[in-house]
Amino acid sequence: QVQLVESGGGLVQPGGSLRLSCAASGSIFSINTMGWYRQAPGKQRELVAVISSGGSINYADSVKGRFTISSDNAKNTAYLQMNSLKPEDTAVYYCNADLMYYSGIYRRRSAYWGQGTQVTVSS
Repeated sequence: QVQLVESGGGLVQPGGSLRLSCAASGSIFSINTMGWYRQAPGKQRELVAVISSGGSINYADSVKGRFTISSDNAKNTAYLQMNSLKPEDTAVYYCNADLMYYSGIYRRRSAYWGQGTQVTVSS
């Protein structure tokens, strides 16, 4: 019913930049929040940044000042601009959306995950 499709990952040198995109599609009524998480090998998945439909934003301390999350509510799309990338930013980045969707005559709430996109920061 709902899909999240991510794009924009890749290999970049330290100090470089990447922009991730996450597009939500399907029987969406409204989106409460969209966020980015990441998981490095051998580590737990952690929050990177989250944005609410009202524009409230939270960042992990490790990315403040370097990463910027934004969204286009009309397109149900979130972006993560990553600047000054470091090797420790290497991880699989996952998009998450907390949303309301149509289910028959009802509206239901659920959280969805994208498939993940690899970001590798290395020289």
